[in-house]
Amino acid sequence: MTMTRTLLQSAAVALLALTAAAWAQTVKVEDPWVRGTVAQQKATGAFMRLTAPENMRLVAGESPVAGVVEIHEMAMDGDVMRMRAIPGLALPAGRPVELKPGGYHVMLMDLKRPLAGGETVPLTLVFENAAGQRVRQEVQAKVMALGAPAGGMGGGQAGHGGHRH
Repeated sequence: MTMTRTLLQSAAVALLALTAAAWAQTVKVEDPWVRGTVAQQKATGAFMRLTAPENMRLVAGESPVAGVVEIHEMAMDGDVMRMRAIPGLALPAGRPVELKPGGYHVMLMDLKRPLAGGETVPLTLVFENAAGQRVRQEVQAKVMALGAPAGGMGGGQAGHGGHRH
């Protein structure tokens, strides 16, 4: 009986792992890119378009190139544009959410080194569904050199211009 129970438990664990793995691939990440930096610069932004298959939230991020990764928004405070960290970004089912300069973005802070145009930065995004289940998704973001067009995003380099931490 113990061997049967062990086999059933193993099968259940494997099924849960497969389910989690399949679920992890469900957030569509398009055009991920990071703004390049100059020497001594300690922060930059990562941008992309996210489409979730169900109501979810982007709640965290990690990258080996940064000591701190946060979800940020740019918002008007009176007549001044301010940036602030937010606990999560809602991703309505099936509706693309644009992370772009001057709006929502992933902030990479306490950079360990300058980021040069043409290299690729690994990002881990953490999503949470309505049931509170969290899943991590790996993304490779291309670094766009300072002054380069924003990766086909139709915008220049407005937004994080002189932002430094």
